[in-house]
Amino acid sequence: MNIAIVGATGNVGRKILEVLEKRNLPIDDLYFVASSKSAGSKLKFKGKDIEVENLENFDFSKSNITFFSAGGKISEQYAPIAAQQSVVIDNSSFFRMDPDVPLIVPQVNSNDIKNMKKNIIANPNCSTAQLVIILKPLHDLFKIKRVIISTYQSTSGAGKAPMDELLEQTKLSLESKKIVPKNFTKQIAFNAIPHIDTFVDEGYTKEELKMVNETKKILDKNIEITATCVRIPVLVSHAESINIEFENEFTIEKIRNALNSAEGCVVIDEQKDGGYITPLEAEGKNETFISRIRKDNSNNKAVNLWCVSDNLLRGAALNAVEIAEAYIKNN
Repeated sequence: MNIAIVGATGNVGRKILEVLEKRNLPIDDLYFVASSKSAGSKLKFKGKDIEVENLENFDFSKSNITFFSAGGKISEQYAPIAAQQSVVIDNSSFFRMDPDVPLIVPQVNSNDIKNMKKNIIANPNCSTAQLVIILKPLHDLFKIKRVIISTYQSTSGAGKAPMDELLEQTKLSLESKKIVPKNFTKQIAFNAIPHIDTFVDEGYTKEELKMVNETKKILDKNIEITATCVRIPVLVSHAESINIEFENEFTIEKIRNALNSAEGCVVIDEQKDGGYITPLEAEGKNETFISRIRKDNSNNKAVNLWCVSDNLLRGAALNAVEIAEAYIKNN
C-alpha cells in the first residue's frame, strides 16, 4: 500500500503523519507532497528522512491512497487529477456536499464509503466530526428531533498563522502594546469572536451552515439543527455546548451508558469542581470527551451536554486515517 500526503508540511498534514506513525496501515511507500516553496525539504517517518515532492509534477499513479490537506483551492484543482489514479481522502470543504462524494465519520457512517463515485471521500468539518460521534448513539436510541450547538473553536482550526498570531497578541496585550489583527476580524487574545468564515444568508456564517448541512448529510437529513460558532483564544481543541431534543423518552443514565459505550467517546462528568473536560486536557488525545450531562429544565424531551475534542486529530487527521482504514478493510 502506497500513500501520499498533499499538504504534508501544514498543520493537518503533519498530524496525519503523526497518526500514521502510530497506526498499523500496511504502508510500503509514503510520499510527502507540497507546494514548490516546500518541495525539497525533508520530513521524518519512522526515523527515515523523506524528501517533499512538488505537487505540480507529482505522479499520483505511485499512490493507492492520497490525503489532501492543502485547502479547498488545491483540492478543487488537483484532487480530481489524483482520483484518476488513487483514492482521495480530502480534508477541505470543497467536496463535502457533492452528492457523489461520501462524507464520512467511520464511527457513524462507514458504510457510505461504498457510494463513492468519483474516487473521492470527504472528511467533515472538525466541529461536525466530534458532534456526530456523540449524536449517532443517541439518535439510534431516542431519535433526535432538534439540535442547538454553540461552538468554542481554537485558533488551530484556522491554521498555523492564526495560532502564531494568538501568541503574538497575548504578548503584546500583556505588554500593553497596540494590537492590529491580521488573521482575525478583531483581537483574539483575551477575547471571543462570534464569527468564523464568511457571512452568508440570514446572518449565518459558512462555518455554521457547514455544521448544519454536514450533520444532516452524515446522520439524518430530517434532524433540525442550528449553530453559533465562536473563535476563542485557545491553541488546540474545540469545545461545544449542545442541546439535544429527542422524539422518544430518555433517561440521563441511558444517555451516559450509550455515550460511554460508543466508539471514540469518553464521559468525564463527575458534577463537582474540576469534574469535567476542558480543551487543554483534550489536546493530543483521540477521543471525544463529554461532560456536564443534564436534563434541560425547560424541556423534558431535551438534554444539555458539553463536549471537547482535539480538532487536529478527531476533527481532521485521525478521522482521515480512520477513513483510509475503513476503505482498506472493505476493499
